[in-house]
Amino acid sequence: MADGDKDFLTVLKILIVGESDVGKSSLLLRFTDDTFHNEVPATIGIDFKSAYLDVDGVNVKLAIWDTAGSERFRSLTPSFYRGAHGAILVYDVTKRETFMKLESWFNELEVYSTRENMIKMVVGNKIDKENREVSREEGLKWARKHSTLFIEASARTKEGVKTAFEELVEKILQTPGLWEEVRRKRNINLEEEEPASTGWCGGYCA
Repeated sequence: MADGDKDFLTVLKILIVGESDVGKSSLLLRFTDDTFHNEVPATIGIDFKSAYLDVDGVNVKLAIWDTAGSERFRSLTPSFYRGAHGAILVYDVTKRETFMKLESWFNELEVYSTRENMIKMVVGNKIDKENREVSREEGLKWARKHSTLFIEASARTKEGVKTAFEELVEKILQTPGLWEEVRRKRNINLEEEEPASTGWCGGYCA
């Protein structure tokens, strides 16, 4: 990643979805700011951050949208999903119920996504904790069944965080027709991808 604006090839819209308290915002903060806080306030509506990533010599600007896992914010989903190139589905390896809810999040992506070939990455977060309830093998099996990328990570220790975003972006860049239309609009204004107002905002298998 690099600081400040630079000559980038394209802008990619990335979503982070999953149940409340699985560490979505912590993963985002660790990736964009390299910070971690034990207590991160629950996301209200939608949060947004941008970051730069160099993947195999390709400069990419990421517009990353983090959504609240709470049902009461689901009315925001149509605009949240529109135009996304990739999505990270997060569960907490210490809470099986968050893993079981992956199916509903996956189905929601299928319903609302405006790109049929959007790339999906499943991330099992909080592997630094000892009270694991979901094994790596279970996560990998689910990812294979749904043809998504998979990795386990820890926002606290940084393990797997950058790799998750790098592998997701790499797969997007390898997918014909998914991002070329953005490349043609090289001078795109990133602000057009941001929420209109901040008032409502608070890989190991193929």
